[in-house]
Amino acid sequence: MTTFAEPTEATEQELASYALAAAQADALRMEAESRAEAERIRAQGEADAARTKAVEEARKQAIANDKAELAARRQRAEQEAKIAAAERERERIERQARQEREAERAEQATEAEQAESVAAADQRWRRIAMAFYALCGAVALPVQMAAFYDESRPYLLLAPVLIEVSALVVLIGASAAVTAGRAHWHYRLIAWGCAFTAAGINLKHGMAEFDTATAVGTALASIAGPGVWDLHEHGRIAKKLGRPSWRQRRAEAKAAKRAAAEKAAAEAKAAAEAEAAAKLAEEKATALAQLREAQYPEVWTHALRLAAALGETSVTEAIWRQAHIDIEGAEPGEDAATLRVRNAAARRVLAARSEAPGERPVKVTSSQLVPQIPPGSNKGSGRGSKTGPKVRGVRRPGDTAPYSKAARKAAAETAREAAKK
Repeated sequence: MTTFAEPTEATEQELASYALAAAQADALRMEAESRAEAERIRAQGEADAARTKAVEEARKQAIANDKAELAARRQRAEQEAKIAAAERERERIERQARQEREAERAEQATEAEQAESVAAADQRWRRIAMAFYALCGAVALPVQMAAFYDESRPYLLLAPVLIEVSALVVLIGASAAVTAGRAHWHYRLIAWGCAFTAAGINLKHGMAEFDTATAVGTALASIAGPGVWDLHEHGRIAKKLGRPSWRQRRAEAKAAKRAAAEKAAAEAKAAAEAEAAAKLAEEKATALAQLREAQYPEVWTHALRLAAALGETSVTEAIWRQAHIDIEGAEPGEDAATLRVRNAAARRVLAARSEAPGERPVKVTSSQLVPQIPPGSNKGSGRGSKTGPKVRGVRRPGDTAPYSKAARKAAAETAREAAKK
């Protein structure tokens, strides 16, 4: 009978292999789970980031939409405000035009009423003047007819009627001349001659045959009739010629006097302002001269000499400019000190612009130190102590920092250029 050994050791090895395989499988599974979890976390993070980005974009888009809507509302409000303003302006213009038309119509109506009133008053005045003339003629004729009465020559009774009618006819001719715009003075002169002739006849015959009252009354009647009518025509003449009335002349005189007073006041004010401006300019010129004399004594002295040489009583701007050029060698506002300061400032700005951002200028403590030699007792001089014997420095690898690529390229380029020469 065949017997076999107990599989104790093989079983333990298998168990160990199984355990190892299980551990490896667990590790792989855990690694896979870790990777899956990491992938999930990454995907979750990307999703969160995408969602956050989408939310941010949506928020930005909402803000942009709100801004656009606000701008549109503001623009619409501005347009509505402009339209409302234009509408108000149009209404104001129409209202003003309507008021002007109403005022013009009212003025025209007032002028028409006034013209009608003036025409009615003139017509009434004309009728009254004519009636008064007839009444005066009726009063003056009896005495004149008594003066010309003669039984043998009864036709002489027509003489006083002829005198009165002649005055009336000539005055009517004067009225026609006034209306036509022709000369009228000779008509009026003849009418007054007839009136004074009739008055003289009435006065002489009335004093001889009647009493003084009759003589004077009839004489005044002979003059009053033509006089009143001529007074009416005188008013028509003044109105036709546009001659101002006494009130108008008085108002014009007052207006002219007031305008003259205002003009005199304005001229006095302008003269005072001109005097004040001249005084201020003189004070400024004096202050400027004192300042120039104090700040630039040599230039001022030379400027005074130039002014005297050129026949000027004061230092003008042209003389000051020439004196400044002669003494300082430059236009006013520039000299050697100013140019030095300006050039120094320009150099500082150029140096500051040439520095790279973040760099600082390196401070060199001593130009006599040898950086390639190891530090010695004399702070890197490599020459030993100050009191001891001189010791030559020894160089070792790493004592000096390596040159940069740019420095090596520059040195090689310099060597090639030197070799070519």
